[in-house]
Amino acid sequence: MAAYNLNSDINGRMAADANSLNNLKYAARDNSPESIKAAAVQFEALMINMMLKSMRDASPKESMFDSEQSRTFTSMLDQQLSQQIANRGTGLADMLARQLQNKLTSVPPEALDSLSATPRSMPLNASQSAAGVTNANQALPQNAREFVQQMSQHAEAASQDSGIPAHLMLGQAALETGWGKRQITGADGTASNNLFGIKAGPNWKGKTVDALTTEYINGMPQKRIEKFRAYDSYADSFRDFANMMRNNPRYENVMGNTGSTAGYAQAMQDAGYATDPQYASKLRRVIENITAA
Repeated sequence: MAAYNLNSDINGRMAADANSLNNLKYAARDNSPESIKAAAVQFEALMINMMLKSMRDASPKESMFDSEQSRTFTSMLDQQLSQQIANRGTGLADMLARQLQNKLTSVPPEALDSLSATPRSMPLNASQSAAGVTNANQALPQNAREFVQQMSQHAEAASQDSGIPAHLMLGQAALETGWGKRQITGADGTASNNLFGIKAGPNWKGKTVDALTTEYINGMPQKRIEKFRAYDSYADSFRDFANMMRNNPRYENVMGNTGSTAGYAQAMQDAGYATDPQYASKLRRVIENITAA
């Protein structure tokens, strides 16, 4: 799920940089050629997108068709085009992957951890990424502490109704939103108050917003526009998430593993809550950072 703030993602030049840093981190840990290749492709997509953006910025802006909405959707199309070109390959990703294969094994994974330790206002997809998470023996950054303080009462209320421990829901909300910095908004800036990246399926009768998200298809991150649920408040978001966990048979194993952070995180990934292949480890680390703070 791991949705992104559309406007922040566009202004942040598609947010591929933070995802790539996380991919590099995991590639350094397991020396996986697939991870290295995926990270290299994302860097290539980022560079292509930057070139397209520079070309757009250099073009005349004043015309009868020029508007904030048209510029937004042009940026969205540029992002999709950049990803498609990178997936087909220009040769840059292959060259970068070869260099990374030779060099990453000599870089301590902890050094790469530090690159993604500060929250940023972009997506990973998120499914994001675990940007904003510090090591478990370090204090949470100020904005992370503020997020936990702001959301604790809503998590506790949802916990009392559902039996899901509050710290598990807080951790998931933190991961999905980058400690509140990447909340889902519509193209027009409409707030969704959706803290868990829950999409609006055909049975959803409430409000919705369309937003850019990252989905992993055959292990490769892809940008998509998806329809997400929208709520009147953060409390409603926590309540709806807890109700979905409790009432949807798909998450029966999740409810059976609420006594273990690692078990809960793995059950979430096994249930297909997110397409990110690293979702369980990211979720576990975020929750552990909250409980250790």
